[in-house]
Amino acid sequence: MPLSENNAPKEGNARVLVAEDNPAVREFIVRSLASAGYKPTAVADGQQALDALAKEKFDVLVTDIVMPNVDGIALALKAVRLFPDLRIVMVSGYAQERMRAHNLDALVHRIIAKPFSLEEICDAVKDSISLPPGAV
Repeated sequence: MPLSENNAPKEGNARVLVAEDNPAVREFIVRSLASAGYKPTAVADGQQALDALAKEKFDVLVTDIVMPNVDGIALALKAVRLFPDLRIVMVSGYAQERMRAHNLDALVHRIIAKPFSLEEICDAVKDSISLPPGAV
């Protein structure tokens, strides 16, 4: 079901799925988003993210690009096909991978480089939520 002005996620109650294979980074993202009022759920790889998306509704997917099993780019491609209103924020410490993700401009709402601050990750999620449905 497409998001409309009435059912667009509200910043304070947005459900965010975090797919990150590094436990320390995953925990940092979860704590950052929870402290900003979001409702984060964390998984360790892209396959677990796809499983979680199939079971629950999320407003935003924050995903690392380089992960085992299903990487962030494959995850983004599958997730958007199945859930067209899902907003996607990608993170990566590898410049080459960030460049690869820029080829997905029509799907990804924001790409941020590691290391990032609490403010940067929260702003990326906030910005993705504030976009009108279907906008990237």
